[in-house]
Amino acid sequence: MSRARTFLIYWLPVVVWMWLIFTASGDSASFQHSSHIIGRFLHWLFPHLSPPVTDEIVFLVRKCAHLTEYAVLALLLWRELRQPVRRDPRPWNWSQARLAVLIVMLYAATDEFHQSFVPSRDAAVHDVLIDTVGGLIGILLLWALGRWRKLW
Repeated sequence: MSRARTFLIYWLPVVVWMWLIFTASGDSASFQHSSHIIGRFLHWLFPHLSPPVTDEIVFLVRKCAHLTEYAVLALLLWRELRQPVRRDPRPWNWSQARLAVLIVMLYAATDEFHQSFVPSRDAAVHDVLIDTVGGLIGILLLWALGRWRKLW
């Protein structure tokens, strides 16, 4: 496979997803902006929710979004590192999985560093931990799915 084709198939999705995470770390996706959208939706679904309960649900939705976006990043990184082919006979490789989670952790740290320069955002170590756990969950779900489907 040519280098250009390898880049397009395996690296481009990783780069695009990282770019999406980076752009979501800007002002437009900050708590102040996104909480209004989520809050309005919640009040439409449940008109009698109190503001404190709404704030807690918004917080949980945002943290679940962190878990999900970094789980997807871990899966894309694992895919690039493994470069699977149809009916891939290779067994599961924990080194590739660990490297994918390590890269997720490093990218999460740089994302928090970026947020420290955005006036409406805060950088937080616990967000790096949440993002890393998201990557770990993604990898573990992939491993479990592969075991269940007898791929490795």
